[in-house]
Amino acid sequence: MIDKELQEQLTRLLGVRTPVFAGTVKLVDKKKGVCIVDDGEIAHQVRLTAVVDENSHRFWIYPAVGSSVLLGAIYDDMNRLFIVEYGEVEGVDLKIDNTQLKVSKDGFLLKKQNETLKKLVSDLIGAIKRMKFATNGSATIELLNRVEFEAIENRFNRFLKDS
Repeated sequence: MIDKELQEQLTRLLGVRTPVFAGTVKLVDKKKGVCIVDDGEIAHQVRLTAVVDENSHRFWIYPAVGSSVLLGAIYDDMNRLFIVEYGEVEGVDLKIDNTQLKVSKDGFLLKKQNETLKKLVSDLIGAIKRMKFATNGSATIELLNRVEFEAIENRFNRFLKDS
């Protein structure tokens, strides 16, 4: 860690502010929203984003371990580094209140409160497999499990937006 007073003295002496510099990602902590980046001389603990909001609002981009990133300092404080640019992305996590979107090579999670798109689609497919019809000898006259489909339709309507 660079002492803030030393950093300010260097800035005054050299007349330059803290530059953006490159490093290699060594470790990513997805729970804390930080990673360890080695610039060739020092291993820095770095924020995934300049703004850290503890109130369930966040947008984290996870760099791939071993990839290059560019780092910047918040208010020119070398102890408060964040990723400015990513060489390779492993995943993304966007959370706004009770809605979350996660994307990685394994797929994506779309979640609103306790409902997920995967669960909705799974339930829809299950209902389709259980479809039962009433007939009057040859013609189909009624879908017997219509209520199940209407319940799933209502869940989709609460989960997804029109625009």
